[in-house]
Amino acid sequence: MAFSQKNRNATLSGILFVAIFAAAATSIAGLAPIQALGLSPLVIGIVMGIFYANTLHNQLPKAWEGGITFSAKKILRFAIVLYGFRITFQQIGEVGLEGFLVSLIMLSSTFILGTWLGYKVFGMERDTSMLTASGAAVCGAAAVLATEPVLKAQEHKTAIAVSMVVLFGTISMFLYPVMYETIIKDAVGFLHMDPRTFGIYVGGTIHEVAQVVAVPASVPNSPAEMANAAVIVKMTRVIMIAPMLIILGIYLSYTAKQEGVRSEGVKLVIPWFAVYFIAVAGFNSLHLIPETLVMTINTVDTYLLTMAMTALGMGTRFAKFRGLGLAPIYTALSMFVWLVVGGFVITKVICTVL
Repeated sequence: MAFSQKNRNATLSGILFVAIFAAAATSIAGLAPIQALGLSPLVIGIVMGIFYANTLHNQLPKAWEGGITFSAKKILRFAIVLYGFRITFQQIGEVGLEGFLVSLIMLSSTFILGTWLGYKVFGMERDTSMLTASGAAVCGAAAVLATEPVLKAQEHKTAIAVSMVVLFGTISMFLYPVMYETIIKDAVGFLHMDPRTFGIYVGGTIHEVAQVVAVPASVPNSPAEMANAAVIVKMTRVIMIAPMLIILGIYLSYTAKQEGVRSEGVKLVIPWFAVYFIAVAGFNSLHLIPETLVMTINTVDTYLLTMAMTALGMGTRFAKFRGLGLAPIYTALSMFVWLVVGGFVITKVICTVL
């Protein structure tokens, strides 16, 4: 046990070690050049963790590994619950039926398409396919972290999925402002989008929350309605992670039975942290606590997520990637094309009809 009398001190040392790395990642993410790229502390943390894992990991006392695992598993789940303080049910209502439908269709279609392509077409194993798909479908690295405990996936699989989110999410962050300025804004007919519709498109198709925020800020003289629509639709996708994970847990239980596992040995995987996430979002919707306290909670939560991401990086060795090939890139690229092209069509049709 990680906190048994024998292991307690070593576990705490491992947690402290991760916390120091996370503090450094937070500081780096606060630098102006890094902020301009839209890179969150979560991304910086896993990069630092992977660098450590493949260079100086032999210098770490083995007894500390329990603390690193605790950070990657337990602290992660607690941080996902606290993530509910970032959204309210009122925000979802403000964006209207258009934003909700775009969020629902893009999340479900991207997750199903990405899982199928990765597993059936490009030959990845199931967990990596689902993790990569969840990152593209919902909210980037945070979604990968939330899906990992439901699948009980290994750390290196999570790291692969996060790296794909970082790569194609960063490309999106630079691509969308250029698309708007050169094609969408002055186009006539189907290619044209007003600022609010473009905001819905951004929020419904870009990977990370930070990247969604960065896109309207990168559009010269963009109106507030573009940024507001983008963030609200994005947060609608974020809250949908909870029902998605519950459905995924039911699916995993069903497939286990179909594959011949004895029914008494199959347990329904209910990610309770996802249920608590919805409860926290509902509580936050009541506005019972001061906004300053909510902001403080969100700051702490970002730090805890950074710790979890850093710990996952520390468990990642490049040697584990051997034989994987280009399948993750092909899968993530296919989802990227679907998000950009398919997302545009879906957003345009829904916002035109409703």
